Amino acid sequence: MIDYCTRCVMPVTKPDLELDSEGVCSACRAYERRAAVNWEERERELRALFDKHRGDGSWYDCMVPVSGGKDSTFQLMTCLKYGMTPLAVTGTTCELSDIGRANIENLQRMCDHVEVTTNRMVRAKMNRIALEEVGDISLPEHLSIFTIPVRAAVAYNIPLIVWGENSQNEYGGPAASQEKPVLTREWLERFGGLLGMTPESFVGKRGIQQRDIVAWQYPTDKELARVGVTGLFLGHYIPWDGMTNAMFSQAHGLTTYPRAVEGSLVGYENLDNHQTGIHDYFCYLKYGFGRVTAQVCLQIRRGRLSRADAVDIVRERDGAFPWTCLGRPIEQTLDPLGLTVRDFMDICDSWTSRELFGAGIERRPDGSPRLLYEVV
Repeated sequence: MIDYCTRCVMPVTKPDLELDSEGVCSACRAYERRAAVNWEERERELRALFDKHRGDGSWYDCMVPVSGGKDSTFQLMTCLKYGMTPLAVTGTTCELSDIGRANIENLQRMCDHVEVTTNRMVRAKMNRIALEEVGDISLPEHLSIFTIPVRAAVAYNIPLIVWGENSQNEYGGPAASQEKPVLTREWLERFGGLLGMTPESFVGKRGIQQRDIVAWQYPTDKELARVGVTGLFLGHYIPWDGMTNAMFSQAHGLTTYPRAVEGSLVGYENLDNHQTGIHDYFCYLKYGFGRVTAQVCLQIRRGRLSRADAVDIVRERDGAFPWTCLGRPIEQTLDPLGLTVRDFMDICDSWTSRELFGAGIERRPDGSPRLLYEVV
Protein backbone atom coordinates (compact mmCIF):
# COMPACT_ATOMS: atom_id res chain seq x y z
CA MET A 1 0.00 0.00 0.00
CA ILE A 2 0.98 3.62 -0.53
CA ASP A 3 0.12 6.06 2.24
CA TYR A 4 -1.48 9.26 1.00
CA CYS A 5 -2.15 12.48 2.83
CA THR A 6 -5.67 12.40 4.21
CA ARG A 7 -6.22 16.06 3.32
CA CYS A 8 -4.66 16.29 -0.15
CA VAL A 9 -3.61 13.40 -2.41
CA MET A 10 0.19 13.55 -2.13
CA PRO A 11 1.82 10.17 -1.42
CA VAL A 12 4.43 9.76 1.28
CA THR A 13 6.82 8.58 -1.44
CA LYS A 14 7.51 12.25 -2.28
CA PRO A 15 11.05 13.08 -1.11
CA ASP A 16 11.18 15.11 2.12
CA LEU A 17 7.42 14.85 2.67
CA GLU A 18 6.20 13.70 6.08
CA LEU A 19 2.79 12.54 7.32
CA ASP A 20 1.89 13.37 10.91
CA SER A 21 -0.10 11.26 13.36
CA GLU A 22 -3.36 12.37 11.71
CA GLY A 23 -2.10 11.41 8.26
CA VAL A 24 -1.77 15.03 7.12
CA CYS A 25 1.31 15.90 5.07
CA SER A 26 3.87 18.57 5.92
CA ALA A 27 2.86 20.65 2.87
CA CYS A 28 -0.75 20.85 4.06
CA ARG A 29 0.39 21.74 7.56
CA ALA A 30 2.66 24.46 6.19
CA TYR A 31 -0.23 25.96 4.25
CA GLU A 32 -2.46 25.67 7.33
CA ARG A 33 0.01 27.78 9.29
CA ARG A 34 -0.35 30.61 6.80
CA ALA A 35 -3.68 31.48 8.40
CA ALA A 36 -1.84 32.60 11.53
CA VAL A 37 0.67 34.75 9.64
CA ASN A 38 0.34 38.51 9.96
CA TRP A 39 0.73 39.26 6.26
CA GLU A 40 0.52 43.00 6.81
CA GLU A 41 3.54 42.76 9.08
CA ARG A 42 5.34 40.56 6.54
CA GLU A 43 4.62 43.16 3.85
CA ARG A 44 6.13 45.85 6.07
CA GLU A 45 9.23 43.66 6.48
CA LEU A 46 9.46 43.30 2.71
CA ARG A 47 9.06 47.04 2.21
CA ALA A 48 11.84 47.64 4.75
CA LEU A 49 14.14 45.22 2.93
CA PHE A 50 13.48 46.97 -0.37
CA ASP A 51 14.03 50.36 1.28
CA LYS A 52 17.36 49.11 2.63
CA HIS A 53 18.58 48.03 -0.80
CA ARG A 54 16.94 50.65 -2.99
CA GLY A 55 19.50 52.77 -4.80
CA ASP A 56 19.41 56.17 -6.46
CA GLY A 57 18.75 54.77 -9.92
CA SER A 58 22.40 54.87 -10.98
CA TRP A 59 22.74 51.06 -10.80
CA TYR A 60 20.56 47.99 -10.32
CA ASP A 61 19.46 47.53 -6.72
CA CYS A 62 18.06 43.99 -7.07
CA MET A 63 18.22 41.02 -9.37
CA VAL A 64 15.24 38.88 -10.38
CA PRO A 65 15.89 35.39 -11.80
CA VAL A 66 13.31 34.94 -14.55
CA SER A 67 12.14 32.26 -16.92
CA GLY A 68 9.40 34.48 -18.30
CA GLY A 69 6.68 32.37 -16.67
CA LYS A 70 3.83 33.33 -14.37
CA ASP A 71 5.85 33.42 -11.16
CA SER A 72 8.91 35.27 -12.42
CA THR A 73 6.69 37.82 -14.17
CA PHE A 74 4.93 38.37 -10.83
CA GLN A 75 8.31 38.64 -9.04
CA LEU A 76 9.52 41.27 -11.49
CA MET A 77 6.31 43.30 -11.35
CA THR A 78 6.41 43.23 -7.54
CA CYS A 79 9.93 44.69 -7.53
CA LEU A 80 8.83 47.42 -9.94
CA LYS A 81 5.77 48.15 -7.78
CA TYR A 82 8.04 48.85 -4.81
CA GLY A 83 10.14 51.26 -6.83
CA MET A 84 13.16 49.05 -7.32
CA THR A 85 15.52 49.08 -10.30
CA PRO A 86 15.79 45.38 -11.13
CA LEU A 87 18.02 43.50 -13.52
CA ALA A 88 16.25 40.39 -14.80
CA VAL A 89 18.51 37.38 -15.42
CA THR A 90 17.63 34.24 -17.34
CA GLY A 91 19.54 31.00 -17.51
CA THR A 92 18.13 29.71 -20.82
CA THR A 93 16.28 26.42 -20.53
CA CYS A 94 17.48 23.25 -22.24
CA GLU A 95 14.95 23.15 -25.10
CA LEU A 96 13.36 26.59 -25.15
CA SER A 97 9.85 26.68 -26.61
CA ASP A 98 8.41 29.43 -28.79
CA ILE A 99 6.07 30.41 -25.94
CA GLY A 100 9.06 30.56 -23.60
CA ARG A 101 10.87 32.92 -25.98
CA ALA A 102 7.79 35.13 -26.32
CA ASN A 103 7.46 35.40 -22.54
CA ILE A 104 11.13 36.31 -22.10
CA GLU A 105 10.70 39.04 -24.70
CA ASN A 106 7.63 40.24 -22.81
CA LEU A 107 9.77 40.84 -19.73
CA GLN A 108 12.34 42.69 -21.82
CA ARG A 109 9.68 45.38 -22.30
CA MET A 110 9.62 45.94 -18.53
CA CYS A 111 13.26 46.17 -17.46
CA ASP A 112 16.86 45.48 -18.45
CA HIS A 113 17.56 41.81 -19.00
CA VAL A 114 20.56 39.49 -19.27
CA GLU A 115 20.27 36.01 -20.74
CA VAL A 116 22.96 33.36 -20.33
CA THR A 117 22.75 30.44 -22.74
CA THR A 118 25.12 27.60 -21.95
CA ASN A 119 26.90 25.57 -24.65
CA ARG A 120 24.11 23.58 -26.31
CA MET A 121 26.28 20.57 -27.08
CA VAL A 122 27.53 20.37 -23.50
CA ARG A 123 24.00 20.87 -22.21
CA ALA A 124 22.66 17.97 -24.30
CA LYS A 125 25.43 15.71 -22.97
CA MET A 126 24.56 16.72 -19.40
CA ASN A 127 20.84 16.12 -20.04
CA ARG A 128 21.57 12.57 -21.16
CA ILE A 129 23.99 11.83 -18.31
CA ALA A 130 21.50 13.13 -15.74
CA LEU A 131 18.64 11.17 -17.32
CA GLU A 132 20.59 7.93 -17.26
CA GLU A 133 22.37 8.32 -13.91
CA VAL A 134 19.78 10.04 -11.67
CA GLY A 135 16.59 9.81 -13.73
CA ASP A 136 16.21 13.57 -14.18
CA ILE A 137 16.70 15.10 -17.62
CA SER A 138 16.15 18.57 -16.13
CA LEU A 139 18.91 18.46 -13.51
CA PRO A 140 21.24 20.73 -15.54
CA GLU A 141 18.45 23.29 -15.86
CA HIS A 142 17.50 23.09 -12.20
CA LEU A 143 21.13 23.67 -11.25
CA SER A 144 21.60 26.64 -13.57
CA ILE A 145 18.36 28.25 -12.35
CA PHE A 146 20.17 28.81 -9.05
CA THR A 147 23.80 29.21 -10.11
CA ILE A 148 23.58 31.56 -13.11
CA PRO A 149 21.64 34.35 -11.34
CA VAL A 150 23.91 34.16 -8.28
CA ARG A 151 27.04 34.27 -10.43
CA ALA A 152 25.53 37.25 -12.25
CA ALA A 153 24.77 38.98 -8.93
CA VAL A 154 28.44 38.67 -8.01
CA ALA A 155 29.61 39.81 -11.46
CA TYR A 156 27.24 42.81 -11.54
CA ASN A 157 27.73 43.67 -7.86
CA ILE A 158 24.04 43.36 -6.97
CA PRO A 159 23.51 42.19 -3.36
CA LEU A 160 19.75 41.46 -3.39
CA ILE A 161 18.26 38.54 -5.35
CA VAL A 162 14.46 38.23 -5.32
CA TRP A 163 13.35 34.60 -5.72
CA GLY A 164 9.77 33.33 -5.77
CA GLU A 165 8.30 30.71 -3.48
CA ASN A 166 10.22 28.49 -1.08
CA SER A 167 9.43 25.13 -2.69
CA GLN A 168 9.90 23.35 0.64
CA ASN A 169 7.04 25.41 2.08
CA GLU A 170 4.80 25.19 -0.98
CA TYR A 171 5.29 21.49 -1.71
CA GLY A 172 6.36 20.06 1.66
CA GLY A 173 9.74 19.51 3.26
CA PRO A 174 11.62 19.51 6.57
CA ALA A 175 10.05 21.99 8.96
CA ALA A 176 13.24 23.96 9.54
CA SER A 177 13.57 24.67 5.82
CA GLN A 178 9.94 25.63 5.27
CA GLU A 179 10.01 28.94 7.09
CA LYS A 180 13.35 30.26 5.88
CA PRO A 181 12.92 33.59 4.09
CA VAL A 182 16.45 33.49 2.63
CA LEU A 183 17.95 31.17 0.01
CA THR A 184 21.34 30.09 1.35
CA ARG A 185 24.09 27.82 0.08
CA GLU A 186 22.86 25.21 2.58
CA TRP A 187 19.33 25.37 1.11
CA LEU A 188 20.70 25.10 -2.42
CA GLU A 189 22.84 22.07 -1.65
CA ARG A 190 19.95 20.25 0.01
CA PHE A 191 16.93 21.31 -2.04
CA GLY A 192 18.24 23.06 -5.16
CA GLY A 193 18.15 20.06 -7.47
CA LEU A 194 21.54 18.46 -6.89
CA LEU A 195 20.09 14.95 -6.29
CA GLY A 196 23.52 13.78 -5.16
CA MET A 197 25.05 14.90 -8.47
CA THR A 198 27.23 18.00 -8.40
CA PRO A 199 28.41 19.90 -11.49
CA GLU A 200 31.82 18.29 -11.01
CA SER A 201 30.17 14.89 -11.40
CA PHE A 202 29.80 15.57 -15.12
CA VAL A 203 33.49 16.20 -15.76
CA GLY A 204 35.17 13.37 -17.64
CA LYS A 205 31.90 11.97 -18.97
CA ARG A 206 31.11 12.19 -22.69
CA GLY A 207 34.09 14.49 -23.15
CA ILE A 208 32.90 17.17 -20.72
CA GLN A 209 35.78 19.22 -19.30
CA GLN A 210 36.09 21.43 -16.23
CA ARG A 211 35.87 24.56 -18.38
CA ASP A 212 32.49 23.39 -19.69
CA ILE A 213 30.73 23.61 -16.31
CA VAL A 214 31.56 27.19 -15.28
CA ALA A 215 27.91 28.30 -15.40
CA TRP A 216 26.84 25.46 -13.10
CA GLN A 217 29.29 26.25 -10.30
CA TYR A 218 28.05 28.28 -7.34
CA PRO A 219 30.22 31.26 -6.35
CA THR A 220 32.60 30.83 -3.45
CA ASP A 221 31.75 32.11 0.02
CA LYS A 222 34.47 34.73 -0.43
CA GLU A 223 32.85 36.01 -3.63
CA LEU A 224 29.41 36.10 -2.03
CA ALA A 225 30.75 37.94 1.03
CA ARG A 226 32.49 40.55 -1.12
CA VAL A 227 29.18 41.58 -2.69
CA GLY A 228 27.02 40.71 0.33
CA VAL A 229 24.63 38.62 -1.74
CA THR A 230 21.29 37.90 -0.07
CA GLY A 231 18.56 35.87 -1.80
CA LEU A 232 15.10 36.29 -0.32
CA PHE A 233 11.99 34.20 -0.96
CA LEU A 234 9.20 36.56 -1.98
CA GLY A 235 6.68 33.88 -0.95
CA HIS A 236 7.70 34.40 2.68
CA TYR A 237 6.37 37.96 2.57
CA ILE A 238 3.41 37.64 0.19
CA PRO A 239 0.77 34.85 0.24
CA TRP A 240 1.96 32.74 -2.69
CA ASP A 241 -0.55 31.34 -5.17
CA GLY A 242 0.39 30.14 -8.65
CA MET A 243 -3.10 30.62 -10.08
CA THR A 244 -3.28 34.20 -8.85
CA ASN A 245 0.22 34.85 -10.19
CA ALA A 246 -0.88 33.48 -13.56
CA MET A 247 -3.90 35.79 -13.73
CA PHE A 248 -1.78 38.77 -12.74
CA SER A 249 0.93 37.89 -15.25
CA GLN A 250 -1.53 37.37 -18.10
CA ALA A 251 -2.72 40.90 -17.47
CA HIS A 252 0.90 41.97 -18.03
CA GLY A 253 1.51 40.12 -21.28
CA LEU A 254 2.14 36.48 -20.32
CA THR A 255 1.44 34.12 -23.23
CA THR A 256 -0.17 30.82 -22.22
CA TYR A 257 -0.76 27.49 -23.96
CA PRO A 258 -4.16 27.23 -25.71
CA ARG A 259 -5.04 24.09 -23.75
CA ALA A 260 -3.70 22.16 -20.77
CA VAL A 261 -0.01 21.36 -21.21
CA GLU A 262 0.45 17.65 -21.83
CA GLY A 263 0.69 15.78 -18.52
CA SER A 264 -0.79 18.79 -16.75
CA LEU A 265 -4.16 20.33 -15.89
CA VAL A 266 -3.45 23.94 -16.83
CA GLY A 267 -2.07 25.96 -19.69
CA TYR A 268 -0.30 28.65 -17.66
CA GLU A 269 2.80 26.91 -16.29
CA ASN A 270 5.81 24.90 -17.51
CA LEU A 271 5.66 26.69 -20.84
CA ASP A 272 9.33 27.26 -21.60
CA ASN A 273 10.94 23.82 -21.97
CA HIS A 274 10.04 20.89 -24.23
CA GLN A 275 11.78 18.53 -21.78
CA THR A 276 9.37 19.28 -18.93
CA GLY A 277 7.06 16.38 -19.80
CA ILE A 278 9.94 13.93 -19.53
CA HIS A 279 10.99 15.38 -16.17
CA ASP A 280 7.46 15.07 -14.77
CA TYR A 281 7.06 11.55 -16.15
CA PHE A 282 10.16 10.35 -14.32
CA CYS A 283 8.73 11.73 -11.09
CA TYR A 284 5.78 9.42 -11.68
CA LEU A 285 8.05 6.44 -12.44
CA LYS A 286 10.21 6.96 -9.36
CA TYR A 287 7.69 8.18 -6.78
CA GLY A 288 4.24 7.25 -8.08
CA PHE A 289 2.92 10.76 -8.70
CA GLY A 290 3.28 13.37 -11.42
CA ARG A 291 2.47 16.97 -12.25
CA VAL A 292 -1.30 16.45 -12.02
CA THR A 293 -1.04 15.29 -8.41
CA ALA A 294 1.08 18.29 -7.47
CA GLN A 295 -1.39 20.67 -9.12
CA VAL A 296 -4.55 19.28 -7.54
CA CYS A 297 -2.90 19.30 -4.11
CA LEU A 298 -2.27 23.04 -4.40
CA GLN A 299 -5.94 23.62 -5.22
CA ILE A 300 -7.23 21.34 -2.43
CA ARG A 301 -5.25 23.36 0.12
CA ARG A 302 -6.79 26.56 -1.18
CA GLY A 303 -10.33 25.19 -1.01
CA ARG A 304 -10.87 25.22 -4.78
CA LEU A 305 -11.14 21.46 -5.21
CA SER A 306 -12.48 18.64 -3.07
CA ARG A 307 -10.28 15.69 -2.26
CA ALA A 308 -12.84 13.31 -3.78
CA ASP A 309 -12.76 15.14 -7.10
CA ALA A 310 -8.97 15.29 -6.96
CA VAL A 311 -8.79 11.50 -6.55
CA ASP A 312 -10.83 11.05 -9.73
CA ILE A 313 -8.66 13.51 -11.64
CA VAL A 314 -5.41 11.86 -10.54
CA ARG A 315 -6.65 8.40 -11.46
CA GLU A 316 -7.63 9.60 -14.92
CA ARG A 317 -4.84 12.05 -15.79
CA ASP A 318 -1.64 11.51 -13.83
CA GLY A 319 1.46 9.81 -15.20
CA ALA A 320 0.69 9.90 -18.93
CA PHE A 321 3.57 8.96 -21.23
CA PRO A 322 5.16 12.17 -22.66
CA TRP A 323 4.61 11.46 -26.36
CA THR A 324 4.45 15.22 -26.89
CA CYS A 325 5.24 18.30 -24.82
CA LEU A 326 4.01 21.74 -25.84
CA GLY A 327 3.08 20.19 -29.16
CA ARG A 328 6.55 18.82 -29.98
CA PRO A 329 6.87 15.05 -30.55
CA ILE A 330 9.18 13.31 -28.10
CA GLU A 331 11.46 12.20 -30.95
CA GLN A 332 12.50 15.81 -31.56
CA THR A 333 13.32 16.31 -27.89
CA LEU A 334 15.37 13.10 -27.64
CA ASP A 335 17.30 13.58 -30.88
CA PRO A 336 19.84 16.16 -29.52
CA LEU A 337 20.62 13.67 -26.74
CA GLY A 338 21.36 10.91 -29.25
CA LEU A 339 18.44 8.80 -27.99
CA THR A 340 15.67 6.96 -29.79
CA VAL A 341 12.25 6.39 -28.26
CA ARG A 342 13.26 2.77 -27.69
CA ASP A 343 16.42 3.91 -25.86
CA PHE A 344 14.26 6.26 -23.80
CA MET A 345 11.80 3.52 -22.87
CA ASP A 346 14.67 1.31 -21.70
CA ILE A 347 15.87 4.15 -19.45
CA CYS A 348 12.31 4.60 -18.21
CA ASP A 349 12.10 0.92 -17.27
CA SER A 350 15.42 1.10 -15.42
CA TRP A 351 14.03 3.90 -13.23
CA THR A 352 10.53 2.53 -12.71
CA SER A 353 9.98 1.65 -9.04
CA ARG A 354 9.21 -2.06 -8.78
CA GLU A 355 7.85 -1.42 -5.30
CA LEU A 356 5.20 0.91 -6.71
CA PHE A 357 4.54 -0.71 -10.08
CA GLY A 358 5.42 -4.38 -9.52
CA ALA A 359 8.05 -6.69 -10.99
CA GLY A 360 5.86 -7.48 -13.97
CA ILE A 361 4.83 -4.00 -15.06
CA GLU A 362 1.25 -3.65 -16.25
CA ARG A 363 0.95 -0.91 -18.87
CA ARG A 364 -1.84 1.51 -19.69
CA PRO A 365 -2.93 2.08 -23.31
CA ASP A 366 -0.45 4.96 -23.76
CA GLY A 367 2.49 2.76 -22.68
CA SER A 368 2.92 4.19 -19.19
CA PRO A 369 3.00 1.81 -16.20
CA ARG A 370 0.00 1.34 -13.94
CA LEU A 371 0.43 1.80 -10.19
CA LEU A 372 -0.17 -1.27 -8.05
CA TYR A 373 -2.23 0.84 -5.65
CA GLU A 374 -4.38 3.75 -6.82
CA VAL A 375 -4.86 6.86 -4.76
CA VAL A 376 -7.66 6.52 -2.23
